[in-house]
Amino acid sequence: MHHDTDSWEEHTNILQIITSRFLPHLSLFDLEAGCFSTVLPKVVKVFASLLEEISKQIGGLSSQNTELHVFLRNILKMMVHTLESLSGCVRHVCSFEESVSFNAIRSLPSHILRVLKDTFQHCKDSEVMYSGRLSLVGDLLQGLFKEAYSLQKALMELLDKINLEDTASEEEVSDIVTVIHSLLDICSTISRLDIALHANTWKCIIKQSVKYQSLVEDRLHHTDIAFSLCEDLCTSVQNCLELAQQIQQAGLQEIVHCPEYKLFQKATKMCRFFANTLVHYTKEFEAFLAKSCCRFHQLYLQIHSKFPPSVCAPSVPSALSEELRVAVLVPMDAMLTQLLSFRPFAQSVLDPEHQCSTELYLPQCLLLVNVLGKLSSQPEEALRLWSDGSQFSEETPRWSVFEAVLQSFRRCMVERALPVWLPGVMLRGQAQGTVSLHQHVCVHMCACVAVLPAQHFPPLERSLLAGVLQTDTQTAVLATDVWCFLARYGTAELCFHHVLLIAHLIKSCPGEGYQLFHLALLLRRLLFLMTPKHQVEFVERFPPAQEENLCVWRHTLLRCLCAEACMRVEEEVLAGASVVLQEWQNSGYRMGHIPRLNRILGCVLMLMGGSNLQPECVVSSVKIISQLWSRMSSNQVQVHPPLQCTVKLLLSISAVLIKSVEPHVIVQAVSCLSGLTLQKCPDDLLLAALEFLASMGKVFISTDNQCQVLPRISGLFHGLLTHPSWLILHHVLEAFGLFAEITNHEEVISQTLTSEEIKTKVLNFLSKTVSHQESEEARLERLKEWRSIVGKHCEQMECENSSPVDTPLTEEPCPKRARQETKVEEEYERYLQTAESALKALQAIVGPDHNPSPPQWVSTRLQVLQTLITQINSTRVEQP
Repeated sequence: MHHDTDSWEEHTNILQIITSRFLPHLSLFDLEAGCFSTVLPKVVKVFASLLEEISKQIGGLSSQNTELHVFLRNILKMMVHTLESLSGCVRHVCSFEESVSFNAIRSLPSHILRVLKDTFQHCKDSEVMYSGRLSLVGDLLQGLFKEAYSLQKALMELLDKINLEDTASEEEVSDIVTVIHSLLDICSTISRLDIALHANTWKCIIKQSVKYQSLVEDRLHHTDIAFSLCEDLCTSVQNCLELAQQIQQAGLQEIVHCPEYKLFQKATKMCRFFANTLVHYTKEFEAFLAKSCCRFHQLYLQIHSKFPPSVCAPSVPSALSEELRVAVLVPMDAMLTQLLSFRPFAQSVLDPEHQCSTELYLPQCLLLVNVLGKLSSQPEEALRLWSDGSQFSEETPRWSVFEAVLQSFRRCMVERALPVWLPGVMLRGQAQGTVSLHQHVCVHMCACVAVLPAQHFPPLERSLLAGVLQTDTQTAVLATDVWCFLARYGTAELCFHHVLLIAHLIKSCPGEGYQLFHLALLLRRLLFLMTPKHQVEFVERFPPAQEENLCVWRHTLLRCLCAEACMRVEEEVLAGASVVLQEWQNSGYRMGHIPRLNRILGCVLMLMGGSNLQPECVVSSVKIISQLWSRMSSNQVQVHPPLQCTVKLLLSISAVLIKSVEPHVIVQAVSCLSGLTLQKCPDDLLLAALEFLASMGKVFISTDNQCQVLPRISGLFHGLLTHPSWLILHHVLEAFGLFAEITNHEEVISQTLTSEEIKTKVLNFLSKTVSHQESEEARLERLKEWRSIVGKHCEQMECENSSPVDTPLTEEPCPKRARQETKVEEEYERYLQTAESALKALQAIVGPDHNPSPPQWVSTRLQVLQTLITQINSTRVEQP
């Protein structure tokens, strides 16, 4: 050990003599050959051996082991002397007034950088390496770092003095590239050691890269440089946020006067530096950064996820958040603008296969919205790159920016449900406060559409149609909003063309489903925007008199049509309903005719949505539903889905016309409803029942019918108020509240609220009392769980449904039919329905409150009928 020490000390002393006595006598052109090329490799070797020796001996270091303590301190001193000697070499080169060529000192930068990297790495590892013995050598380590700091600073100043001509040799170019990469390696080591040195090193890297750009641009490790800049920016932002959280947790009132705020300001300055440096670098070397675009994309999302309105943004004082936002997001926005014309970046952002973590869903959506706002100022090539998507199968798949916006909006289920709030657009020089994510996206999409050249409309229309046809309803509403803006902004002929297209798509939809629901929503909205002339032409193109068009009309709103079109639709629908009803009666009320009847009833219900129902329409509709209620049997409705659909439609129509419905029809409807086990019926039937029950508050039930109606209403409400689904229960409470508010039959209310539990539910609902206040954290976690469940459900629905645009438009698919019955079964059904209807009508006029009392012979005839029913039930029927 002592032999090695003597040898190292000798080398160190020789180096000091060379740099202090021999070096000053060499001219600039003799330095490389006469000194650096022979001495510096040995210096690097000796320095490495010193570090290796420390690693071997460090385990035995202690205050008791005096010999080893002295030995290690001597080694550290020799390392400091070595750095001092190298600093002397750099200072000597800088002392020359003439221009320094790289060839004159080509060995100096590379060897010094190797020593510096080893030194900084040793300082970085010292806390772990020396562990609890750091105090024994702490002063020397501090001196070592200080000397290394000075040496690197001097070297970077020297690099500024060096100039390479465009005719530089291959060796010189290779050497400067090595220097840049070596500085990059040092950056990763010193990032947590000293902020100023870290920043200055990056400045030198970028400066040297730009200075010799034409010589080195195709040799630099651009991916490594870009990645390191991104990582340093992310780390700096995280440091700032941690400092801001510490300030918030300390509860300091005067933030600007606390020491932590000074640290925050320094860290923010570093964030600004790294962000601006990245912008500068991407501007100079964009052509070489194709492989880095995915990282740039990821960086943008990561940075934005740290700021509101991101749900995972840390809670920090708003003033500090805004200060950091300005320092980082402004340069990031400039960087986005630079990259818009760069195809690899667009490819990364618009990649259909792009996967990101859930906390980056909103940043991705906001990134795309930001892109929309910048496209109008971009050249045609960039606009085509973003708006048209991939055009050929040989291309890498790429969404249109419009489709990408809708897809990313769809993913933001949690953010929509919370909801998150974003700053509104400027209007007359003032911001419109805060708006929802839906409104934010919608406004920016419409603004982009307003300036979009006509040649880019086809990909826009395809994207909007895809948005309407996917499973998420709110995304479909967003696509519909933008489509309506397009229709209003465009010509009347464009709107008419779109309405015809949507109508054909509705006719091609295979049954009830989310796609039909979304298309119907779009159709209703677009019909409002049509001219009266086009509305009349639309009725002529799709006349309601033709049954194949009923699927279109049942989803429209009558009030959106002009008077002429409205009158024709009313006439044809009511005429068609009368014909279908008469044909059903003529067929003996066969079950096979029910789906056809339901289709025309759906259109009758559509008529009920008119703003001013004509008396003729009311009379005809009441006549139709009166005939149908007399044929409804709760036993049959319970087991036959087509009949359930019929009753659902009847309930909704009756709710609108309730004041015009005859009392005996109301009795029939309530009787049918009370005979059903509603909790086992489909939800849509149940909701229609609630609509009907709520409307019953508008009518006064005569004394003759009260005993048949009021107890059943209270029984229905009572049963539904115990429904297990919270969503259905909410509708029940809402319906009961509407009924109770306007009814004259207050006894129904008291008969419904027979238990304290039900009474509490109703009172809490009416008084808007929240029984359990959910914390923001719990709500966020619940919504995240729901996102997973809803996502799986949507995927399942999309797998089960084929797109209607892929379905031929030749003919309407066959409707789902009820169980097919044999001729004998149909006869049974017809006779039983007749008997049941007759008995119900008899029951309506024979009751305990009826005056006068029925004749004696009525009781005798009823006993005979009872005997007949018993004989029929006891008869054994041979099964075929």
